[in-house]
Amino acid sequence: MCRNIRVLSNFEPPATEDEIESAALQYVRKVSGTTKPSAANQEAFDQAVQAVTEATRALLETLVIKAPPRDRETEAAKARARAAERYGPRPAAQVAP
Repeated sequence: MCRNIRVLSNFEPPATEDEIESAALQYVRKVSGTTKPSAANQEAFDQAVQAVTEATRALLETLVIKAPPRDRETEAAKARARAAERYGPRPAAQVAP
């Protein structure tokens, strides 16, 4: 699966509509093999994104999860720590004078 698609379930606050649509767009891009469809395929691409968005929203609304909701900041910190371990620490951002 695509690494850029993020886990959307069991977060507080819940996933936003933008996050759901972004995940759907990434999925359709991955499956279709293109980031920008041709004009001939644009309508089919857009319909697929809409269908995946609706399916994702329905899934998130019907999942029954007994675990406590996860905190976005805590999960982001864990991801940064995993990335630092895998790739090394990020260089400090340079500030323009």
